[in-house]
Amino acid sequence: MMNRRLLLRTSSAAVAGALGAAALPDTVAAAAEATPGPSARPIGGSGPTDGVTRRLLQEHPSPAEGWEAVQTLVEIPRHKESGRHSHPGVEVGYIIRGDVLMEFDDRPPLRLRTGDPFFIPEGAIHNARNVGTVTTMMLSTYVVDATKPLVTTY
Repeated sequence: MMNRRLLLRTSSAAVAGALGAAALPDTVAAAAEATPGPSARPIGGSGPTDGVTRRLLQEHPSPAEGWEAVQTLVEIPRHKESGRHSHPGVEVGYIIRGDVLMEFDDRPPLRLRTGDPFFIPEGAIHNARNVGTVTTMMLSTYVVDATKPLVTTY
């Protein structure tokens, strides 16, 4: 049986969000089940999110019942973006490399550069747009509701 939360974390969030995990090709589901440890998979198909990856680094129960801590390494190629999405908890991040314009639905955008930390509140709809000259790398740590998908796309 495919772990839906793992699929949403490590494969195409745009596809999984729009179609549901069962609609993904068997080869994608089988690869996700067969891949031990952290893996990186593209977040979108062709278009502005093409080539974006979210690698699951670690996942642990939180001290607060029903919550978990999840850490990922996100890579966004030049001229690409994460796509509008939210998380069922907070995101605490750090820009390892690159320049990002973090766009929000409810506040002005935030320009982030190599070495900058960031914080995104629970449920905030946001989009990370690579505005630099290299592939952006972000370390993102989430404290999220364990019963919900890590990413909800819009």
